[in-house]
Amino acid sequence: MPGRPRDTRAKGGLAVRAQRVVALTAWAFAVWILLTWTPTAENLLVGLVVAAGCGFARAPLGPVPGPWSALTPRRLAALAMLAAACAAHIVVANLSLTRRILSPSRPLRSGMIIVETQARSDGELAATGLLTSLVVDNQFVDLDRGRRLLQYHAMAVPRGPARESVNGPLERRVIAVTRHRGGRSQ
Repeated sequence: MPGRPRDTRAKGGLAVRAQRVVALTAWAFAVWILLTWTPTAENLLVGLVVAAGCGFARAPLGPVPGPWSALTPRRLAALAMLAAACAAHIVVANLSLTRRILSPSRPLRSGMIIVETQARSDGELAATGLLTSLVVDNQFVDLDRGRRLLQYHAMAVPRGPARESVNGPLERRVIAVTRHRGGRSQ
């Protein structure tokens, strides 16, 4: 029975490799969909074939978490709240900009502002900068990671603490998504 342990290892190795292929194929297919953004049957089929090829080619390089590994109920709820808050901020900012354009007599107090950040990881900083820049009121300009400061160009410099009107609300939601386990950054 010397062949039996080898068969068990081979099956375990095959299962691990299959998991890697499926995970990499899922990630590559998601990237394909985001890049092509064309939901025709032909495009999806070609994308699936290309994604599977990437999955098989990259599987020997090492372990990879599948996209489903991040989908815990708490993280999904936090992600939904982040999407809703971001959408609400975008709508309010666009309505404010429309009002400003239609009423040019309103004073414009634009300028550069520096606000503190609670973000620690590269992902938290990137998400905070990108999501707050989707809101037309403020555009992310620079980062001082050592002092944990973000610099924004603001169309209307807020009176009082700038953090609460610029990056605070969305940043808290980003952190809720990324630090869903015991306060650790993922």
